[in-house]
Amino acid sequence: MREIVLDTETTGFDPLTGHRIVEIGCVELMGHLPTGRVYHQYVNPERDMPEEAFKVHGLSEQFLSDKPTFAEIVAEFMEFIGDSVLVIHNAEFDMRFINAELTRLGFPALPMSRSIDTVAMARKKFPGAQANLDALCRRFGIDNTHRSFHGALLDSELLAEVYLQLIGGRQPGFELGLQGMSKSGAGGATIERIRREPRPHAASAEELEAHGAFLGKLKKAIWLREPEPEAEKG
Repeated sequence: MREIVLDTETTGFDPLTGHRIVEIGCVELMGHLPTGRVYHQYVNPERDMPEEAFKVHGLSEQFLSDKPTFAEIVAEFMEFIGDSVLVIHNAEFDMRFINAELTRLGFPALPMSRSIDTVAMARKKFPGAQANLDALCRRFGIDNTHRSFHGALLDSELLAEVYLQLIGGRQPGFELGLQGMSKSGAGGATIERIRREPRPHAASAEELEAHGAFLGKLKKAIWLREPEPEAEKG
């Protein structure tokens, strides 16, 4: 199952008042695990950068001035996400901004049903606890010390780890099941077994004596019969 963990950075809180996307980060998951494929793009918002937003993500108007506009990257972005489920922290916020950009260009909006909101998942799993990304990283022991600013790709990578923990983490015992296995030349796996010398099975003198005594108590024991002579072959 393919999923896309997605995050955006913006110039503000509301696309209906003219705020725009300035960064998009996506991480591809297959079977809930990162594949290594990512999509990352800074976006020229074609407007100024409010100081409050700059303090959050550190992206200045000058830095973004030579970056492509959303219209220039929309085809590549849409191709990357395809029709996959979108895993987003506070999905309503990011989906509103993405859909505002899409409808501005004449594209159909993405339905909210395509998204999984990890904030809602965290609040359901840990009622009353903080559900922001930093708090969840601390809860699950995920290293986010390199997160001095909000960044779309970095936050997507952290969210991919948080999402894995929210849905139950790695399958218990999965790593144990792989112990003692090594990759074969054909790309499969072989089990390395420890060779043990065969145990001797010859009966001891005491065991033979006990067996003879037991046979002596039996009537017409087949073990004591004389072998019949073979018939002559014609």
